Amino acid sequence: QVQLVESGGGLVQPGGSLRLSCAASGFTFSTYAMSWYRQAPGKERELVAAITSTGGSTNYADPVKGRFTISRDNAENTVYLQMSSLKPEDTAVYYCNAEFSGGWGYHRLYWGQGTQVTVSS
Repeated sequence: QVQLVESGGGLVQPGGSLRLSCAASGFTFSTYAMSWYRQAPGKERELVAAITSTGGSTNYADPVKGRFTISRDNAENTVYLQMSSLKPEDTAVYYCNAEFSGGWGYHRLYWGQGTQVTVSS
């Protein structure tokens, strides 16, 4: 079965750092693009960072550029989000996402359960 197991969330002070991990199983991880999304209470879920299946390309939302780094280890079926210089506005539930587009309309999308990140002093 498909499973995305997230870890690393918690409480951190402004300016601090945190690393989120997402361990994947039940699908061919190396063929899926991986992303991190976040959602604050009462707000729309937004893309934070994305990485291609090989790790050859990354994209970041403007608010996190220069502060967050997405990476993946296909040998370990794990994607990471290294978060630095954290701000209170980064507080949200962070979700791991796996996406496969095989062409001709074939698409698969999986989500993790979410992990809470709270940035507060």
